[in-house]
Amino acid sequence: MRLSNSESEAGQLRRITPGGVSSPVRAFKPFPLVIDSGQGCRITDIDGNDYVDLCMAYGPLIVGHSCPRVAKAVRDQTKKGSVFGAPSHPETKLLEKITSTVPSAEMCRMAVSGTEATMHAVRLARGYTKKNGIVKLNGGFHGAHNTVLVAAGSGSVNGTPSSLGVPEDDVRNTYLVEYNDAGMFESLLDRNEDIAGIIMEPVMGNVGVVTPKKGYLAEMRKITKEHGALLIFDEVITGFRLSAGSAQGRFGVTPDLTTMGKIIGGGYPAGAFMGKREIMEMVAPNGPVYAAGTFAGNPVSAAAGLETIDIMAEKGRYDSLEKKTQTLVARMRDALEDSGVRGCIQSIASMFSIYFGVDEVTNGSDAQKADRDMFAEMFDYMLHHGVYLPPGPMEVEFMSAAHDEEAFEKIAKTFEGFLKQVKK
Repeated sequence: MRLSNSESEAGQLRRITPGGVSSPVRAFKPFPLVIDSGQGCRITDIDGNDYVDLCMAYGPLIVGHSCPRVAKAVRDQTKKGSVFGAPSHPETKLLEKITSTVPSAEMCRMAVSGTEATMHAVRLARGYTKKNGIVKLNGGFHGAHNTVLVAAGSGSVNGTPSSLGVPEDDVRNTYLVEYNDAGMFESLLDRNEDIAGIIMEPVMGNVGVVTPKKGYLAEMRKITKEHGALLIFDEVITGFRLSAGSAQGRFGVTPDLTTMGKIIGGGYPAGAFMGKREIMEMVAPNGPVYAAGTFAGNPVSAAAGLETIDIMAEKGRYDSLEKKTQTLVARMRDALEDSGVRGCIQSIASMFSIYFGVDEVTNGSDAQKADRDMFAEMFDYMLHHGVYLPPGPMEVEFMSAAHDEEAFEKIAKTFEGFLKQVKK
């Protein structure tokens, strides 16, 4: 592989932006690749090296890079204008699609990113309930705003800031519990009456893929109702990925509020928060909970997101993508078992994650026990053999409708090659 152009540009980037990246998850040693183009399930760096992409921009590209239909929708809209600071027809159509498809979305408000959507949802939960406490899951990520930038304490106690610049007062009312442990959450609510709600990923996707135990989500729904707290599903990753109805449609559990991003922008910046009409009517200008943004509901993003959702809604697309993904995962699991290397591969729909050094991951604490060094070795091997993974060991590998049989074979054979190297 020739990487001199990426190395040179990465050096330039380090001089002009912290770490040479605009988001820390993109960084890896010795330097991140600089990407020139993407087509379908493949990307090409500025040195001309091609890769099968398993990062897929961390989730939004469920129909692949440069999808012709999405590209046309964007071109058609940009000819009309890129932003108006006023309602637009693509925004209306996307809102109609979301509210007619997502079970919890009686009303929806657009935002610019997943971070912004979760920030607004937390504020809305507090404003609606007139309570201060917010619960999140250990290992859950809900954007880079102060309330949720917390590290785990000892058990279900107040979190502590996980970033400098976050005052302790900003997380004084943020609590952490473990995923798949409804009893731990209920115990916290029994002791604290000032809990506005819990924000949680129905399927964890920021410590890799961690799925709910049978009955867990329904139990969380029951507990929140009994204690007068709101259940907020963060579906920034899972929204329109696990099914047309998102995770809540797949599992049959309807939260009070939902946040989304990624796929609803079709590869362009977008976010949204949605929920029961009674709660959403609290948002300005109808109510006293403020939420605003110049680019919220951007017509270009809305056009791209709507086309992406429409493509995936076509008959059999979700089922076909899931079947292909699970076939690949089964082959990789067999290879892992045959190799004698300790680890596991966890998956749902078109998402999967590879963990080394552990047999199963059921929550954030389990995920922290995984062998990060082994993952780094795999990432480097796969990269240099033409498969691009998310650089971080706690990220998710994403499949798309554009991944073809050649790509599946490339991924499987490269993973098998890595495992053979480990055995030696």
